[in-house]
Amino acid sequence: MNPVQQLLNKGATIYDPGAVYIDPAVDIDRLAGREVTIYPGVRIFGADTFIGEGAQIGKEGPVTIEGCYVGPKVSLKGGFFSGAVFLAGAACGSGAHVRPGTILEEYAGIAHSVGLKQTILFPYVTLGSLINFCDCLMAGGTGPKNHSEVGSSYIHFNFTPNQDKVTPSLIGDVPRGVMLNQSPIFLGGQGGMVGPCRLAYGTVVAAGTLCRHDQLKENHLVYGAKPQAGTMPYKPGNYLNLKRILEQNLNFIGNLIALKQWYLQIRARFTGPELPVALLNGLEKTVSAGIAERIQQLGKLSTKLDPSDSGNHLHLAFAGRWADVEGRFLKVKAYAGDPDLAGRFSDIIDEQIKRRGRSYIEVIQSLDADQSAIGTQWMTGIVESVNSQVMDVLLSV
Repeated sequence: MNPVQQLLNKGATIYDPGAVYIDPAVDIDRLAGREVTIYPGVRIFGADTFIGEGAQIGKEGPVTIEGCYVGPKVSLKGGFFSGAVFLAGAACGSGAHVRPGTILEEYAGIAHSVGLKQTILFPYVTLGSLINFCDCLMAGGTGPKNHSEVGSSYIHFNFTPNQDKVTPSLIGDVPRGVMLNQSPIFLGGQGGMVGPCRLAYGTVVAAGTLCRHDQLKENHLVYGAKPQAGTMPYKPGNYLNLKRILEQNLNFIGNLIALKQWYLQIRARFTGPELPVALLNGLEKTVSAGIAERIQQLGKLSTKLDPSDSGNHLHLAFAGRWADVEGRFLKVKAYAGDPDLAGRFSDIIDEQIKRRGRSYIEVIQSLDADQSAIGTQWMTGIVESVNSQVMDVLLSV
């Protein structure tokens, strides 16, 4: 039977079935029918593709879905979506270009004409229109009226003149961000950020500002004047700020490893209608791929450095010992943190689930400050361990 007809038989609403294509390789059993609405011009590919109940696909324009995990009540209004995960209530406007490594958690959203790749948005984070926001993790905010936001016409600069992408930016963090109790971060429109960069919770970047530096103190306004015009000698291949690049990347990877453990040990407790097992598997697979991507980009950087440059200790260590660094990454990427802290926090979550049910956001936001602190301490320990263990390899030369 035609896959489109099979989906109709499952109860989906498909406007103009003749204008919808579902590749035969797609597992129809992974596509929900109940309250799913598909508009004309939709194409679905990928044996791993999952679509949950209540999803709306293509309301504003043609949509291509390729190997994505689309949760319940997600709205993909128009564009191209590949290798991404969308949790319950996430929404993407028309003209989206969403590529592998992307996760939009509950109720995160992007307006029209937004490009994402290797991007993770925590619950309620909202991006405006005409934005390029690749290689970022953004958290902050507590709900639909108090959320982190990126203004329209914003860009995260993630490719350098040295032709590398060791530029991931951490806007917020995982250890506190997962608790859904932090101040929102605001990146004003018509602005940009040069990765790698870190911003603390409560940061406000004024519209039109190009953010080139970390802002690690919370609740600060960042603003900037136009740069002074001029020229100066420039030689491609110089990495005068290698130490900062490595520290930023190690910290970003540590946060991803912590997030994976959050998915494995905490998110997994919430499987059900809002988080089907297939969707949880998509989260784990995607964050693991994100960790591998960041390690791969560091490996490429190591080939650009001259190991014979004995005048620069860190260049020598990183270029000459990449195999050892990569080996250490392979060991630490499965690090699950302090088992005592993980167990105590898991018990707290289990008790709250008994009281409140499996509503993820409700349960997490029901935690008091002391309970959240235990989880944050556990997550922070993972990040710090990854940083110290990998850096130990570099400093042992």
